[in-house]
Amino acid sequence: MDDSEKSIPEDAIYVRGLCKNYGAYKAVSDVSFTVKRGEIVGFLGPNGAGKSTTMRILAGLQPANSGVARICGISVSRDAFRTKSHLGYMPENNPLPEELRVIEYLRWRARLKDVPEKELRARVESVMAACDLARSARRKLIGSLSKGFRQRVGIADALLSEPDVVILDEPTIGLDPHQILGIRSLIRSLRGKKAVLISSHILPEIENVCDRVIIINQGHIVASGTPEDLRREFVRTRRFELVADTTAEQVKAVLSADSVEALPAAEAGSRFTVQIAVENAGEDFLAKLHAAGIRVFEFHECVPCLEDIFIAATRRTYDIVDSISNKS
Repeated sequence: MDDSEKSIPEDAIYVRGLCKNYGAYKAVSDVSFTVKRGEIVGFLGPNGAGKSTTMRILAGLQPANSGVARICGISVSRDAFRTKSHLGYMPENNPLPEELRVIEYLRWRARLKDVPEKELRARVESVMAACDLARSARRKLIGSLSKGFRQRVGIADALLSEPDVVILDEPTIGLDPHQILGIRSLIRSLRGKKAVLISSHILPEIENVCDRVIIINQGHIVASGTPEDLRREFVRTRRFELVADTTAEQVKAVLSADSVEALPAAEAGSRFTVQIAVENAGEDFLAKLHAAGIRVFEFHECVPCLEDIFIAATRRTYDIVDSISNKS
C-alpha cells in the first residue's frame, strides 16, 4: 500500500483509496472512509458488495492491492502486529471450538492476545459480565450454546484486549428478536468508549445503534452520513398519511396529479386513510384540501426508514453501472 499520507490520530479507522482484486473481479474499488474514536458506524451493502473483504483487510487477515488502511494511526500493511493490539475483530460465522467451556476459551484467547497474567482472570470476568455470560454460560461447553450465546462469546473475545477499535461482521445473524435486543444493548454500551464498525443485514438494528451509516455496493461507497442526512439525500419525495372525510380519488382531483399521488389504505365509515407522496416538500396541500371543503382529522409524515435509503442508494449504483454497460 501507499502509506505516504500523514496519520490522522483522531480517526480510529482511516481508509483511503482501498482496492482489492481477485483476478479480474474488483471486490473493493477506491473505498475511502473514517471512523472516529467513540463512534459506532454501520457498514451496509448487499451480499458480495465488499463489506467483509474491507473488514478482513482492516483486521490484517488479507492484503489490499492498493490504498491506505490505518488503525489508530498505524498502517495495517506495514505493521499488522501493532494494529492488532488496538483491534478487536469478530468475523461473520465466527468459528469457535465446541469442545471448550466458555471460560476456558476466553482465558486461552486472552493469553494469545498477550493479556498480562496478573490481569487475565479479571479481564475475562469483565468481558463475560459485559456480554452476560458470567452467570449462565461460564462453565458450559461452547458446543451446547445457542446461536445468541455463541455470538456473545465472539464479542467477548473481541473485547478481551480492551481494544480501541472493534469490528463486528454480522454479529446478529441468525438471532431471534430477544437475542438481538441483548446484542443491541451490548453494542450501545460501547458508544464513547470504542470506535465500532459493524455490518448487518438487519437494517433496523443499524438504525437503532449507529451514529452514522456507510453503504457499499459493487465495491464502491455509494452513501455515507447520518440516517437523517441520507434521508434528505436519497428520499426526495416526502410521504404523508391523513385521515379525512374523502376518498383518494377526491384528493387526487383537488391536488396536482403531477406532484401528488394519493393511495387508499383503509376505510372506516365516512373517514378514509390516504397516503400522499409530495415531490415538492414545500407545497401547501393541506390548505388546498381545506379550501375544497375536505376535513382532515389526523395528519402525520411517514418518515423513511433505513431500508428505503438502502434501496435508493444501491439502486442508483446499479443504474450507473447499467448505463456504462449500455454505452460500451
